[in-house]
Amino acid sequence: MTYKELEKALQLFDIASRASLAEIKSKHKSLVKKYHPDKGCNDPKKIQQINAAYQILLTYCSNYRFAFDRNEFMQQCPEERLREQFSNDTFWGKENKSSAHDE
Repeated sequence: MTYKELEKALQLFDIASRASLAEIKSKHKSLVKKYHPDKGCNDPKKIQQINAAYQILLTYCSNYRFAFDRNEFMQQCPEERLREQFSNDTFWGKENKSSAHDE
């Protein structure tokens, strides 16, 4: 696979820069539905192009090395970053212990 082939696949699937595997699979499914011959598409090569692009994207994703470091995790899971950022805050996080003793 060349980068030019990857770019064509990304363009066909309308993927800008980042996508999850689930998003790629969803795009493939919707494109196949849209261009399926039973839906009135008279271009049989379009489905072949879609499936070829899908195989390129799957191959790239299966061979990609994922980073499992903390920064990458926080980018992928922003809710965890927020939880960690505000977990010690008296308003958003743990209960204010002084108010519990005032009762």
